[in-house]
Amino acid sequence: MTQSYKQIQKQIEALQRRADKLRDQEVKGVVERIRVAIAHYGLTAEQLGFNANSGPGKTKTNAKVKPSRTARTAKYSDGQGNSWSGMGKRPFWLRDALNAGRSLEEFASETAAAKPESPKGRTAKKRKSKVAYQDQAGHTWSGMGPKPRWLKEALEAGKTLEEMAA
Repeated sequence: MTQSYKQIQKQIEALQRRADKLRDQEVKGVVERIRVAIAHYGLTAEQLGFNANSGPGKTKTNAKVKPSRTARTAKYSDGQGNSWSGMGKRPFWLRDALNAGRSLEEFASETAAAKPESPKGRTAKKRKSKVAYQDQAGHTWSGMGPKPRWLKEALEAGKTLEEMAA
């Protein structure tokens, strides 16, 4: 039996009403579980990522609220509004200039030039990690963080950490 366009549209509308009703029921359940968790843990609106700008009748500026970071001062700038703090990848404007033969020191800001740097060009705050474990192939692991694949494979093959201690 062939259905007409009108009949199919009615079926779609009926299914959409059922779907909306089921969604409303699920949302009520989710909201109730969230309320229980908020009460149990004593969570605040700020902890949940809501701020004064995100309430009923107010426009949200950001859908996702990121924790605030302290602003880093620019160590390098080109005098045309481009700047870089020295953290992360070098920006394209700086890479292009360096590839064109300019030096990094040409872009150093006054605050960066005033700070003494270690011979490697980095501040001396970082500690060098010590090698705690090593295999025959020269792979090393400091013992911090997740075990690397080579170490997991060696342990599965029957080796012990004591055998690989550096």
